[in-house]
Amino acid sequence: MRTISYGALLAIFVTPSVEAAEIVVLSPPLVRDGLNDLAGDYARQTGITVTVKSDVMGKIMADIETATPAADVIILPPDLMDTLEKNGGVKPGTRAKLGRVEIGLAVPAGAPHPDISTVAQLGSALRGAKMVVYSKPGPPRNSVEAGIIDTILKQPEFTGVHSTPVETGSGIMALVHGEGDMAMQVIPEITPHKEVELVGPLPAKLGAHIDTAIAISARSGDASDAQAFIQYIMGRHAKAVWKVKGLDRF
Repeated sequence: MRTISYGALLAIFVTPSVEAAEIVVLSPPLVRDGLNDLAGDYARQTGITVTVKSDVMGKIMADIETATPAADVIILPPDLMDTLEKNGGVKPGTRAKLGRVEIGLAVPAGAPHPDISTVAQLGSALRGAKMVVYSKPGPPRNSVEAGIIDTILKQPEFTGVHSTPVETGSGIMALVHGEGDMAMQVIPEITPHKEVELVGPLPAKLGAHIDTAIAISARSGDASDAQAFIQYIMGRHAKAVWKVKGLDRF
């Protein structure tokens, strides 16, 4: 059987136009690390620069219509992508499911890792903490994960937990700076920090995850190049990269 090298496959699979000099991707921080790795690979293999602009959800929604240069590719949770589609912010028919990111529990490096495999055990572990920190929900960040965590901590199972939302920055950075002894954050934002350790994802019963969708911006200067990049980062070869960086592809 005739074999085709990976490089040849890439040449067939990725066919950007020679005129394109840059692809701009707008995404939330929860997919930033995996996206940066794949964008770097893509740029090396195609010669096209990929600029990843990562910011909080509220800022992304504001920048989509006004940022210069305009974004070509947008990554957002499904509900925000719904809003964008209704407002004509993405090109029709280009939306696709990207993957899922779990929210996890972190402790300082070297601290004991409690059993959080069930909701009851998670509640017990959190009540044993002097302070559980997490990102502040609501404006101006409008953090999706912060809203999920805030809702979870208000459930009866977590009565008695001492927790505080962080006014500026993220829960994980507050933990890094010693402002708490446990933090709840999306896993891709926990693992890069050597000062803390991931205990594990929150119990599945809580639904503590964020799904992501990807689409081509209505303001994209070259939809064909944007689509080629989307196909590349959603290819089978990219799954391992996403997995390491905390995103499970659908």
